Amino acid sequence: MTVWDMNRMMGWSTRAVIAAVVLAALLVAAVPVAFFAGLILMLFGHILVGLALFGASVLAAIGAVVVAGVSGVRHLRKMVTQLVSQRGDEDRIVQLRPGEYDYQ
Repeated sequence: MTVWDMNRMMGWSTRAVIAAVVLAALLVAAVPVAFFAGLILMLFGHILVGLALFGASVLAAIGAVVVAGVSGVRHLRKMVTQLVSQRGDEDRIVQLRPGEYDYQ
């Protein structure tokens, strides 16, 4: 394999982030289905079960989106750090403290 191909291969952390995003998308897409199923259950008299089904689906979707977002940001920061460390002294990157920003 050439160097270009080796750099383009996905590691396990990339696959985990992609899996988290796919799971989050599936759970968000399942919320309307759970709402409809909960509505049917409530029409047949199972009020608490219908509300629990809808509430659980919303909580699961929110949790999956948060996990996917946090892991994606973490993975992106790791990739940027690796990219900066590979470039070496070609470009100098200076980290500013919060008091050194100039907002005008």
